[in-house]
Amino acid sequence: MRRWWQIVSLGLVVLMTAARGEAQEAPIRVGIIGLDTSHVTAFTALLNDPTHPQHVPGARVVAAYKGGSPDIESSASRVDRFTSELQTKWQVELVGTIEELCRKVDAVLLESVDGRPHLAQVRPVLAAGKRVFIDKPLAASYRDAAEIVRLSKETGTPFFSTSSLRYVQDVQELKRADRLGKMLGAITFSPAPTEPHHPDLFWYGIHGVETLFTLMGSGCQTVSRVHTDGSDVVVGRWKDGRTGTFRGIREGKADYGAIAFGSQAVIASPVPMKVDYRGLVVEIVRFFRSGVSPISNEEMLEVMAFMEAADLSKARGGQPVALTEVTAK
Repeated sequence: MRRWWQIVSLGLVVLMTAARGEAQEAPIRVGIIGLDTSHVTAFTALLNDPTHPQHVPGARVVAAYKGGSPDIESSASRVDRFTSELQTKWQVELVGTIEELCRKVDAVLLESVDGRPHLAQVRPVLAAGKRVFIDKPLAASYRDAAEIVRLSKETGTPFFSTSSLRYVQDVQELKRADRLGKMLGAITFSPAPTEPHHPDLFWYGIHGVETLFTLMGSGCQTVSRVHTDGSDVVVGRWKDGRTGTFRGIREGKADYGAIAFGSQAVIASPVPMKVDYRGLVVEIVRFFRSGVSPISNEEMLEVMAFMEAADLSKARGGQPVALTEVTAK
């Protein structure tokens, strides 16, 4: 009798352990805010389709809030198409408010292509305690970005924001290359079309700026910018004396790439770099589970200050501008 009870007890322990394991591995229910960028369909495919060659397990998009900006053509002209694909292909539920979305999900992707509404859209998400990834740009101004950081701290709800370029394989391999030695400086480049409602680099140049910060790290103190119709060149000086340069391309072949200058070698990425979303989506799912941002709040804000200071330098004919002039406002 005693042996029988031991067997039953062992069986119950095994079943309970298995149940706990299944609960821990249950996919995170993800909601999307803003259906006006191709990222929403691309990310959903990676998360929801287990047959996708780049499938990222652990999370599933289940609900979405449409959003959209009527005064930005690339938003207004695409939001209905992306909404239709989410509903028909992926059976994602469309909801009428962000508050309703938060009640249905565990975590949020804030994907609105327009950075201006990000602060207003993320307020109820942070208030609801839902971990949130905010796609680039974090906001349309440094001031709004700083308020998002403040609200995150106030509510105890973590977030992070970045360009997908930070996590593409070519950039990560360049950053980790042992033969480089100490990173002494870098040049990065990317397309940099502008949009009238955003500071110039916030709209698309942010991809190359994020690549620069991935390689250089934080600590930039001043920037100066040379602007022409076809390009921008922004040079940052770091507090340890290193320099990093971003070239934004609007004329000619617009590729993504980087050159790292090290104490032992100079290494260039392939051109064009292979750009995809899997590395970023892996980091997002990891963040949703851990609640630990892979990028510090300070670095996310520094990226914003770098780009806003570059706008001030443009207005002053290329004069150097301290990032503290932006952050002190």
